Amino acid sequence: MEHSSKQTCPACGSENQNLFLKVKDHFLTRENFSLMRCGECEFVFTTPRPALEKIGDYYKSEDYVSHSSTKKGIVNRAYNIVRNYTLNKKVKLVETLVSDKHLLDIGAGTGHFLSRAASSGFRVTGLEPDEDARRVARELNGVELRELGDLYELKTESFDAITMWHVLEHVYNLNQDLAQIVSLVKKNGVLIIAVPNYTSFDAEYYREFWAAYDVPRHLYHFSPDAIKNIVEKTGLRFEKMVPMKFDSYYVSMLSEKYRGGSIVNAMRIGWLSNWKAKNGKYSSQIYIFKK
Repeated sequence: MEHSSKQTCPACGSENQNLFLKVKDHFLTRENFSLMRCGECEFVFTTPRPALEKIGDYYKSEDYVSHSSTKKGIVNRAYNIVRNYTLNKKVKLVETLVSDKHLLDIGAGTGHFLSRAASSGFRVTGLEPDEDARRVARELNGVELRELGDLYELKTESFDAITMWHVLEHVYNLNQDLAQIVSLVKKNGVLIIAVPNYTSFDAEYYREFWAAYDVPRHLYHFSPDAIKNIVEKTGLRFEKMVPMKFDSYYVSMLSEKYRGGSIVNAMRIGWLSNWKAKNGKYSSQIYIFKK
């Protein structure tokens, strides 16, 4: 695969960067990547970054769970069982934050969340880059998703809530696209972003085997401070953080698989990570910003 040359910090543009961790693409290609930490703003990002026209190749797998409803294997079975519960929790969360119900989901995958939201009375719009995922959303969930490029066709200040469930870490043109996303939020509306947290206990335990690094599909790696700084630069106000407690178990299961470990230890580390997760240290967290 061809890679682009050394990059500046995607968050602040600085060329001052230090090696944070060397990580392998355990999921698909076995290629090696580096996680660099910006010396100016402490943002962590994947390098070398695949060229835009090549990045899609790293998603070409039936096992890419976010675009799949397969129940093959214990990890995927667990994912599907938990998903039903978490979908209801996500919809209820959004309902508590907005009075009007026009919802945009970016990176909508196979449409499970939007389908559940629509059945709860939301008017829904979804953007999804993957053609196969859009087809599954239409056929399986009855949701008609739009292409990701339509982000720039949508009307300014037209959504009460915009959700990005484990999507921001994939956004290629981070600052440009984030500014456009924020422009679509109505006054007093909310932007809800869920991302992995590399300052969690399970991240520190598994280090280069931590599945949520997921290089190079995950271009960026967020601490709580980093996600707040990036979004608040757009003018939104941070409101609160909500933990995603199942993620520590799921990520630990994948991490154990990558390092040849055991499901028992995955459960132990997942539990420990939640137990130790004081002050914003959960494996994955939802950040709520208001306009």
